[in-house]
Amino acid sequence: MSAMLLGGRYQVLDRIGTGGMATVYRGLDEVLGRTVAIKTMLPQYANDPSFAARFKQEAQAAAALQSPYIVSVYDWGKDADTYYIVMEYLRGTDLKSGIRKHGALDCKKVAQIGSQIAQALSVAHKHDIIHRDIKPQNIMVQPDGNIKVMDFGIARAKNSHLTQDNSVLGTAHYVSPEQTQGKELGPTTDIYSLGIVMYEAATGQVPFQGDDAITVALKQVNEQPKPPSEINSSVDPQLEAIILKCMQKNPADRFQTADELYRTLRDYLAGRMQAVSAAAAVAPVPVTGKLDRATAPLGSGTASLPRVERPNRYRGQSATQQAAEEEAERQRRHRRHVIIGVVGAVAAIVVAIIGFVALMGSGAEMGTVPNLSDQTVAGAEKAIRDAGFVPGEPEYTYNERIEKDHVCEQSPEAYSEVAKGTVINFKVSKGPTPAKEVEVPDLTNKTQEEADELLDECGLIGRRGDDQESDEVEAGKVCAQDTEAGAVAKAGDTVTYHISSGSGTATIPEVGSSTEEEYTALLTDAGLVPKVVSINSDVTAGYVAYTDPEAGTEVDKGTTVTVYVSEGPEAPQEVSVPGVVGESVANAKLRLESAGFNVIVSGPSDGIVSNQSFSGTAPYGATITLTSKAVQTDPDPSTDPSGQGSGTGGQGTGTGTGTGSETGTGSESGSGTGSSTDPGTGDGTL
Repeated sequence: MSAMLLGGRYQVLDRIGTGGMATVYRGLDEVLGRTVAIKTMLPQYANDPSFAARFKQEAQAAAALQSPYIVSVYDWGKDADTYYIVMEYLRGTDLKSGIRKHGALDCKKVAQIGSQIAQALSVAHKHDIIHRDIKPQNIMVQPDGNIKVMDFGIARAKNSHLTQDNSVLGTAHYVSPEQTQGKELGPTTDIYSLGIVMYEAATGQVPFQGDDAITVALKQVNEQPKPPSEINSSVDPQLEAIILKCMQKNPADRFQTADELYRTLRDYLAGRMQAVSAAAAVAPVPVTGKLDRATAPLGSGTASLPRVERPNRYRGQSATQQAAEEEAERQRRHRRHVIIGVVGAVAAIVVAIIGFVALMGSGAEMGTVPNLSDQTVAGAEKAIRDAGFVPGEPEYTYNERIEKDHVCEQSPEAYSEVAKGTVINFKVSKGPTPAKEVEVPDLTNKTQEEADELLDECGLIGRRGDDQESDEVEAGKVCAQDTEAGAVAKAGDTVTYHISSGSGTATIPEVGSSTEEEYTALLTDAGLVPKVVSINSDVTAGYVAYTDPEAGTEVDKGTTVTVYVSEGPEAPQEVSVPGVVGESVANAKLRLESAGFNVIVSGPSDGIVSNQSFSGTAPYGATITLTSKAVQTDPDPSTDPSGQGSGTGGQGTGTGTGTGSETGTGSESGSGTGSSTDPGTGDGTL
């Protein structure tokens, strides 16, 4: 589609990417002179009225939304069979690629991105537009760090009847439970998806994974996510609570508006979120596990943080039955906690008494356990002995933080007071846990998104390298990878792949004075396929006469170019040879050349033709040799300037002289003088 002009205004330049429904190009608005992004519907969908209507809806929906965090739509239309949308051209990278490249993001950055997306959603929701496909691939991170929400391709107004149902049109890893189940959607649908986006940004992975989209969708409905801090310990409790509230299965338990979520994230970024007290909590809800310490007010007047429940435990029960069973469960937990507490307290007292008695009875000298952290084995053993203790046998273990062959753990703990002579045990780091070995998958003919997802499933990181021309793989799909398929790599390794830019183009070289061999070599070097055809031509035999397509034409690489090579003029038919014997050389030559023959003259050029090499018929263009002789003329004695003669009356002898080649004598009567060019002079018998 390159070099196409859409709507008489938008020049299509190079392709940016291809999705499931459309291709996006970089383009130029020739009226305003600005760079734009042009989304064109794929040809297979252009004749489908439902897709065309959805495409139009995307343009109209996005064009109505004005926000610094939503990509601007300038225009849309149809040119011949091509539907197109003209949008703001963004520079940067999508959030999915950023997470894959850098891993989990800082909590503040996650909250900043989440708050900007929430502001974008707030604008859309106020126009009764639900995005329905919020995912990192649709979030563009610009060079200044701010984001733009893109792709309202499946957005739908709340009162729209464009689709017959609420079927899953989003991506399974990010859709809400109600979207998976085909239920009515609302603003909280987008909030659920945004929660998953923040979850992935904070942990580096999506909460629910599976072998296929159906498996993932079922997990969205039936399973609770693992708290982010269990995956990334640096996720703080407040942000974790916000994320999990967004991801509640029941829409009523989530933030109810994007504005509410935005205000909460704003408070978090400003440091205004504090631990919940009994007085400050609004309708407090118990939170299990790490979220017990994370419960905090989410902005003014907001609901409390989510509690993580066992999925589907009370499905099918009435509210009264649920309440009764919950109360019974609380009672059981309370009794269990009391028993555990009593047993633990008794055990602690017993241990303390035994230790006290042992110390008092032995009278052992006490000492402070040295800090062995990050010391070498030799250094740790020396420190233990210097402090009056006995070093234990080192135990080796993997550790992500401590350098190999350095102490990473010890028992008893550093700075504790124990009896001198106590054995101090310690563990030594073997370095980071070796990465799991995985097999590199074959990425050929995969789109960029498919390649990244496939690598992600294998625990590898995908990186798009420079695009490459390819005759075998269509543009927009992987044509090569730096680490070959089937090779063994370590989890976390980066695999660089290259996207095909198509076969490319080449210009057919000028013919010039090229032989067949020279020109076919030029075509091959240009990535073109020569096809030689011999023809009769006035061009010298063995040289290229012309090509098809003609020289100077730009064509796709791999195109076959027909090369017409001259065999010389076409062999003529036998033609009649004029008879020219007895004619002057000049006249004979003119007649023969006019008949298409070449003429060679042997003899005087101003003579008379005495013989010709061809007579009757000969091939057109043949060479005819003419033999000529000089023209004979009779001398005139009265005007002969070259000799003189003299004689006496009667019979006698005479002599003659001249410029001729001989002298003659004879008998003559009379006398006279004369000149001649004839070899002899005089009258008589020579």
